[in-house]
Amino acid sequence: MEFRFSRWLNVAAAFALSFVHLLQWNSVSMSQENASSPADPYVWLEEVTGDKAIEWVKSKNEITLSKLASSDDFKKLESDLLAILDSNERIPFVSKQGEFYYNFWRDKNNVRGLWRRTTLAEYKKKDPNWEIILDLDQLAKEENENWVWKGASLLRPDYNLALITLSRGGADADVTREFDIKTKSFVKDGFQRPEAKGGMGWIDKDHVFIQTDFGPGSMTESGYPRIAKRWKRGTPLESAEIVYEGKAEDMSISAFHDDSPGFERNYVSRTIAFYNDELFVLDDNAKLIKIDVPNTANKSVFRGTLSVELREDWDMGDKVYKAGSLLFTQLDDFLAGKGTFEVIFEPTATTALASIGFTKDYAILKVLEDVKDKLFVLTPSRKGWQKEPMVGAPSFGTISVTAMDPDESNEYFMTSTDYLTPTTLYMGRIGEQPEKLKELPSFFDAKGLKISQHFATSKDGTRVPYFMVAREDMKLDGSNPTLLYGYGGFEISLQPSYNASVGRAWTTQGGVYVVANIRGGGEYGPRWHKAALKENRHRAYEDFAAVAEDLIARKVTSPKHLGIQGGSNGGLLMGNMTTLYPELFQAVVCQVPLLDMQRYNKLLAGASWMAEYGNPDIPAEWSFIKTFSPYHNVSADRKYPHVLFTTSTRDDRVHPGHARKMMAKMEQQGHSVLYYENIEGGHGGAANNKQSAFMQALAYSFLKQQLFESK
Repeated sequence: MEFRFSRWLNVAAAFALSFVHLLQWNSVSMSQENASSPADPYVWLEEVTGDKAIEWVKSKNEITLSKLASSDDFKKLESDLLAILDSNERIPFVSKQGEFYYNFWRDKNNVRGLWRRTTLAEYKKKDPNWEIILDLDQLAKEENENWVWKGASLLRPDYNLALITLSRGGADADVTREFDIKTKSFVKDGFQRPEAKGGMGWIDKDHVFIQTDFGPGSMTESGYPRIAKRWKRGTPLESAEIVYEGKAEDMSISAFHDDSPGFERNYVSRTIAFYNDELFVLDDNAKLIKIDVPNTANKSVFRGTLSVELREDWDMGDKVYKAGSLLFTQLDDFLAGKGTFEVIFEPTATTALASIGFTKDYAILKVLEDVKDKLFVLTPSRKGWQKEPMVGAPSFGTISVTAMDPDESNEYFMTSTDYLTPTTLYMGRIGEQPEKLKELPSFFDAKGLKISQHFATSKDGTRVPYFMVAREDMKLDGSNPTLLYGYGGFEISLQPSYNASVGRAWTTQGGVYVVANIRGGGEYGPRWHKAALKENRHRAYEDFAAVAEDLIARKVTSPKHLGIQGGSNGGLLMGNMTTLYPELFQAVVCQVPLLDMQRYNKLLAGASWMAEYGNPDIPAEWSFIKTFSPYHNVSADRKYPHVLFTTSTRDDRVHPGHARKMMAKMEQQGHSVLYYENIEGGHGGAANNKQSAFMQALAYSFLKQQLFESK
């Protein structure tokens, strides 16, 4: 099993933003504003479940529903999107655990979902026979909880015990409970982690590593666990042995067990901040041995091979390794002080490391070249790792390769997709042509549509790529309704992928769909990300504006027909495009956003993102942060695009107060704004397929009203 210790915190965090301590839900810190700013009249909207705030939410929801969700067109779109999400024709992706292949599945009859398994022979069939292990709908009914699946970890070598993680309503705070697969029931008096931020993982049948809320002072200021412990079966959690204790100002502490046969090791990870973490080997004597590579590097270990992905240049005295490079060495040699690094990949002006993975005897390298995937197989030899193109890899699209059982074989699953090509799943063995196993059906008619890549020039002369999906016969007359999507943060890359909802709701209806690969993301590696950090944040917004201006200059569209969409950090992008470049856009969909950048570090897990944005409590940093704080820059004296804000009450990652307060302020100033807050859903905005279809339908209906009906 490969363990990757990285800037993404090595917890169940996805989408690059960090989590929050559950106790903050109903007790939001009401710290004083920066002394230079007037009192915030809408701070009461930060009380997540306060009666007054919830009444306000309900009143705004009603207005939005009446304007967007009452028509027959809306209901038809919502129904179509739900049919896509619930379709039994979707690919049931699996992971191999022992002799079985496990899948989690949701559809219209299983709203919360089924955890199930099958054999490889069955999985290759069009309609496999599945053995149901856990019915989450049934469990939710029995326990009267709205459980949302978060994943399961099985114990080697028998794979009969699992640690299952569940969340109420989709929140990031969750529980972990021991489950017996043979009896298909939770283990009475087994390992259980109470609801909190954190995690729990197997060491062996009678021991786990656990990091969670152990009581006052046990969580970091960011809301992550500060303490990791080793817990023995049958003993109280309070008596668990501390293996590492971090500082309150750290971001997160965690401990892990690598169960790769012959390479078993324990590790501790101390995440100080994003892009700043330490990795230790925990030996049999409970001694911590630091893997002494740069804290900013992404570190991973597989069967004795240590890989290091550099975010900054590393000066070793006799050699300087370039930022963005991938290095390999043997972990035992390195810890003994005699290991030497081999450069596996070094970036160029147009290439970046996308990922590295392993099978039993090989490594699989994925490289981005102008945001397009290229795959290579690395073979170890006496002369070092030899690289050659991967046999059978598609020549275009977004490609993902996952080893089926990296400790036992060289077999893999591979998926391939782009904006118009339904996702295809292959099974293969290194060196051989892969076999097509399953293919997503075409949920929309792509005939007459084409994908193209273009480059805009940003304010400082930087070349910014973007993808466009449009009709082949599109007239360049400035009248095409166009939706421009972006994110631009946390080194996340936006690559082409099949999105049936976009196809059904937008491109087949005559809309143009554009994805901007702006700085702040990872499309050209760490340099692309670092170019838009803190005081340079405006470069991301300048890039996005440059793409919009390029679309207008090419007469693809015009401001009257140009809409934009983004969520989370992309919601902050939307807020800034609204306040800084209002003349470019007609409509904005701003989802689960950050918007009040003066208080963001006091709301939920905001303190953990200061490596990205800066610390607003430091006057010198607030001086640049305030220039990209939409909540402080919106004005009654300017005309803005029409804006739809969406968020979730159950989002315990980005506080719903951001969207609430921005909505209230813009509405008071007389701007055209709508608001909808889902009561469940967590940071994803929806807890099940029905909610997802509804939220998507709201966004597309709003965009269609603003961009099509003005045509």
